[in-house]
Amino acid sequence: MSDATAAPVRPALLEDILGKAVRYARLPLCITDPKLPDNPIVYVNAAFTELTGYALEEIVGQNCRFLQGPETTRDSINAVREILLDRRVDTVEILNYRKDGSAFLNALQLGPINDEEGNLAFFFGSQMDVSERRRAEREDRELADQELLHRLRNIVNVMTAMVRMTAREETDPDQFAEKVMTRLSALGAAHFDTIGRSDQSAIDFATLLGPIARAYTSGESAQIRLSGKNPLISHQLVSPLTLALHELATNAVKHGALSTPLGKVDLDVSLLKNPARMRFTWQETGGPEVIKTSRSSGSKIIQSLTRAAGGTLSYEWRREGLKATAEFPLSAFQQG
Repeated sequence: MSDATAAPVRPALLEDILGKAVRYARLPLCITDPKLPDNPIVYVNAAFTELTGYALEEIVGQNCRFLQGPETTRDSINAVREILLDRRVDTVEILNYRKDGSAFLNALQLGPINDEEGNLAFFFGSQMDVSERRRAEREDRELADQELLHRLRNIVNVMTAMVRMTAREETDPDQFAEKVMTRLSALGAAHFDTIGRSDQSAIDFATLLGPIARAYTSGESAQIRLSGKNPLISHQLVSPLTLALHELATNAVKHGALSTPLGKVDLDVSLLKNPARMRFTWQETGGPEVIKTSRSSGSKIIQSLTRAAGGTLSYEWRREGLKATAEFPLSAFQQG
C-alpha cells in the first residue's frame, strides 16, 4: 500500500469547483445579499431560470417575493420571514408563480451563509417543484377515503343480507340471534384478520380464504368450494389478493350466488409457468340471473393494487353466474 497522501486542493481550484457545482447543479438555487436594501437576489443558476421562466437579468436585483402571487398564503410568507430573522436552515412549502403565470408548489429550503468570522454574508435558497408529488398524494388520500366509504357500505349491505338470509333459515328467535351474532363475528374476523394483517409472513391460499368463506356464506354447506392447488402466498400479494376475494364475495352476497342458500361458488386455483404465476377462477352458479352491473369492475383501489402487484382481474357476466379470473405473479411458491 502506498504511503502517499492526496495533495490538498488549492483554494483557487476549490473555489472554481464549488462555483461550477452551484452553476451547473440541476437543483434551482439562488443567493441573496442581506447587506443590500431589501435583501435582493445577487445570483441564480440556470436551473432557477428554467424553473421560473425568467431570464437572469429579470431576476438579479429583485427580492424573492416577485415569485409570489394571488394565492400565495400569508402563513408561508411569514414562515419564510421568520426563518430569515432567526438565521436558521429550514424548509417552507410556498406557492410561487412562473413568468407565464402558472403556479407551482415550491419546497423552498433557505438559510444563512456566514463568512470566515461567522458574520452573515448571504442567504441561500434552493427550490423544488413538488406540485405533482402533492397532487398524487392528494389523489391517493381521496381514493383511500372513497374506498373506505365503499367498504363500509359493502359491510353494511352484507350485514343486511346476512340477517335476511338467516331470517329465512331460522324461525326460533334464540337460534336466529345466535346465528346472526356468529356470522357477524365471522365477517369482522374476515376483515380484520385478512385485510388487516400487518405481519410479513406468507400464508397459503386455503388459509387466506378461510375467514372470507366463513364470513360470507351461511355455514350450512360449502358454498365456496376450493379446488386445485394451494400455493403459498407471499406477504406482498396478501393485500391485493384478499381485497379481490372480499370484493367478489361481497358482490356474490348482494347480487349473486351467495345471496341464496343453494348458490355455489367454485374457486379453482392453478399454477402456471413462463412466467410463474397463480391463476384463480371464481365461478358462481345457482344464484339469480346475472345482470351486468353499471359500476366499474371492482373498486378502483382493488384494480390499482392488482395492477401494482403485476396482476390482472377480469369479469365475465354470464347468465348462469359471474365468472372472474385473476392472475398474480409468484416469484416463489409451494404446492399444497
